[in-house]
Amino acid sequence: MPSPQLALIALAVGVVIGVGVTLLIVWAYRAKARFADEASTNIPPGITDVLAGMDDAACVLNASGLVVATSKAAERFGILVGSVLENSELRQLVRSVRASGVSATETLRLTGGGFLDPRLVSARASAVGARLTLLVIRDVTERERLDQMRNDFVANTSHELKTPVGAVSLLAEAIESAADDPAQVRIFAARISAEAARLGQLTGRIMSLSRLQAAESLSDVAPVAIDEVVAASIEAHAVQADSAGVELTRGGDRGVWVRGDAQILIEAVGNLIANAIAYSSRGSRVGIGVKADGDVVEIAVTDQGIGISEADRERIFERFYRADEARSRRTGGTGLGLSIVKHATQRHGGEVRLWSRPGRGSTFTIRLPRIDPPNVDDVDPKTRKKRARKAAKALGRTRNGEFA
Repeated sequence: MPSPQLALIALAVGVVIGVGVTLLIVWAYRAKARFADEASTNIPPGITDVLAGMDDAACVLNASGLVVATSKAAERFGILVGSVLENSELRQLVRSVRASGVSATETLRLTGGGFLDPRLVSARASAVGARLTLLVIRDVTERERLDQMRNDFVANTSHELKTPVGAVSLLAEAIESAADDPAQVRIFAARISAEAARLGQLTGRIMSLSRLQAAESLSDVAPVAIDEVVAASIEAHAVQADSAGVELTRGGDRGVWVRGDAQILIEAVGNLIANAIAYSSRGSRVGIGVKADGDVVEIAVTDQGIGISEADRERIFERFYRADEARSRRTGGTGLGLSIVKHATQRHGGEVRLWSRPGRGSTFTIRLPRIDPPNVDDVDPKTRKKRARKAAKALGRTRNGEFA
């Protein structure tokens, strides 16, 4: 028989083993419960409804970093229920908020997701209860772009205005110095007139572009005959074409109508014609064609000029951008004409396209939604003619071809 000492030792060992097994079971149970709690997809009532009504990308993550609920916009950033955040900076933001319990906001530049280009976002993480975190991602890329455009516009406008203003100041001093030389005075006076006209044209273009970008909708919307738009635009630039030795030809479909502002459309088509003439050689031809293609109207202005390089085609519609700086200066261009064309077309629910080859010429095509011709009683002919004359005058040129 075993001694009493051995029995006590065996009993003690058994107790220790039993206690250890019990503690191990309790620890395993608690660990399992904690893991289940962290991985739980149960979210408080109402959060799903809130996410469904959000325009921003938003998601709720559990303690394991797993996405348990999302707004519809979250899919654009590749955030899906059951996944983890791909972006390491977003994951770090969520972890820091979970650790501190204090909401935090960071501005990040994200790549991937459903976007081809990097997106600038404002990401805010907030703790929701003890185990959930709400992450809201607001895309501010467009706001950044608009701010940059606004800054560039102010800087470029200031630069462009300095040139004619400085020239007028210098020419005024030159006239004062040449007061005893009538011939020189006449030369300087003519140059002052040219610079003043250039300044007036630039100011008018800036105002036109500002109105197009500032207004939420067009102010004078009515059925517009494309025949009248093309005729008024050609008439307004006939003298310019004659002086440059360029022939203007009109072709294509007739009797096509759109809905919009006749004055703005005439200015847009007129800008394309003026550009085509300015960049065409003497003896060449500029064609203005109209094509009705189902529910779309195409107004194409084609020249046989110097063409536009592929690099310049990417930026040709930017404000103050000139593909040929020297030629544009000689012809009095402001660098705003094509930008006005783009914004005017967009305001009418359309788009402008460009085809060009260096040395072969260019074709700018305005595409607008087409409407059925209105009843004759709906559009008074006198009103149409009056509107066309007003629009042609707004182009900044008078009948003799000089700047107004």
